[in-house]
Amino acid sequence: MAGTDPIAEAEGEGAADALFVLTAALLTPARFPSVLGDDYPAACAALGLQPYAEGYGLVFGQDGLGARWTVVVDDVSLVAVAIASWDCGMAYDLSPDEHSVVAGLPGWPLAVATRAPGVPDPHDPEPEEGDPAPLVPPSGDAWGPAQRRLGADEVALQWSAWRSQVTDDAPPGTGSETPSGTPAPSGITAPSTPVVPSGTPVETTPRPTTWFDRPSARKSAPSAQASSPASTAPSTGTAASVTTAPSTDAAPAAADPYAGVRRALDELRGYLEEPPPVGRVRSSDSGTDGGVRTLRADGPGWSLVARPDDMAFVLLDELPGEVLPVARGPRLPALLEGLDAMAVRPS
Repeated sequence: MAGTDPIAEAEGEGAADALFVLTAALLTPARFPSVLGDDYPAACAALGLQPYAEGYGLVFGQDGLGARWTVVVDDVSLVAVAIASWDCGMAYDLSPDEHSVVAGLPGWPLAVATRAPGVPDPHDPEPEEGDPAPLVPPSGDAWGPAQRRLGADEVALQWSAWRSQVTDDAPPGTGSETPSGTPAPSGITAPSTPVVPSGTPVETTPRPTTWFDRPSARKSAPSAQASSPASTAPSTGTAASVTTAPSTDAAPAAADPYAGVRRALDELRGYLEEPPPVGRVRSSDSGTDGGVRTLRADGPGWSLVARPDDMAFVLLDELPGEVLPVARGPRLPALLEGLDAMAVRPS
């Protein structure tokens, strides 16, 4: 650690070389920021990284001049321990070894809601020759793949609230894969609100580290190349904006919103026959409701959130802000069970 006084460090001669750690996230096959892509290879490609099976840790912070940086490290266990400690309300000094740094990317791909005290407001660093474009969070005024995935994340986090707004007209296991009862409300708010990765430090004063380097001196990140042509993330090896333009297909979709849902369900059945890129289907402990698992799946233009023993919700690119409930019919249970069996799970 460089010291315990961030203001003194920021005023020092090497202010730009310190990083005030604000929060962190994991980038692994089972757990990655969904704004980056539909699957793990796509998420890695968005940051110019190779999709190594071990994954990475993402550390978000500001340098002594206030600039935003996303530092990629290969010490996944250290970052995981820090996040788990913060989630439990415990202090943890996240300071990876400088040899674990894979890349230092300007900007943040997420809208981190905290800032370091005693330094200028968060801003993009001054570019140097050869630097990639700064990472930027998805816009709250648009709707596209990133916003759709963020909306699905919000539904997964607030499952009980969303589920309570859908009334079943028939007992589970009957009917068809269509909505039943009262539809879920429109207007997903998650994309327009600040996103804080799981594991925000409990300290009110971030402490700087000394292992941070500007891109000109950092280790070179491998050129990005998704492992499957199904991935739609960039493969140029440079950092990319995850902001997307709003869909132009909303009008045709409004005539039959469940056409997109049926398409998503058909593609999900195809996943059972031919596995998709790793991370397209993930299963995690909900943390509530007796350890029932939450299923997350994504594909081109759609996202699904489900409980294997219950119903599902689908979000579509062509229907901004809409959450479409899918009742538990005769075919949905087997589909969800099959997806949960093949899903990647956190270790």
